[in-house]
Amino acid sequence: MIILAADTSLPLLSVALLRDAGLLGAIALEGKGSRNEKLLPAIDWLLSESGVDRHEIDLFAVTRGPGSFTGVRIGLATVQGLALALDKPVCAMSTHEAIAGDHPVTVVDDAGRGEFYVCRFGADPQPPHLAREAPPGALYVSHFMQAQNVAACCAWRAAEIAAAGDLSKYADATPIYVRLAEAEVKLQQRSGG
Repeated sequence: MIILAADTSLPLLSVALLRDAGLLGAIALEGKGSRNEKLLPAIDWLLSESGVDRHEIDLFAVTRGPGSFTGVRIGLATVQGLALALDKPVCAMSTHEAIAGDHPVTVVDDAGRGEFYVCRFGADPQPPHLAREAPPGALYVSHFMQAQNVAACCAWRAAEIAAAGDLSKYADATPIYVRLAEAEVKLQQRSGG
């Protein structure tokens, strides 16, 4: 099975290609500027360098956030568009699940405004939520993405999900925002809501 995965929710945009759980290639780029202008060329380069034709892809995997509002939308739209054009399934998961895999761990990411996105996996799971403090012993996304390609982690997790026959549980490609965008907050404040 060939899996193409993308993460555009974090500051480092990443794309990875897996064949039968073996990493064929991965790329990570600074996400500043237009992710729109970087994602498709990164995918094209990775496929070309790996000698894989788009039609050979069996499954697309993508992160849904939390993270950059624009980045999440670009990643989801691009991957869904490719999958639709090629009539292939999409495995969409939280960015935190891509990082955690199936390990019992708490994942923490900087949400800005003095807050953290926190998500716990394992015995007492919690979906992504906002917190004022990071719990002790948590896995920090900022440290993780410096050492690991998040898209590759997303691809490996998608391979596990597919092998378990659970792809239908990961068909929801709704962005995970956790909170309103800055523009939405300002609009609510102006309207008195």
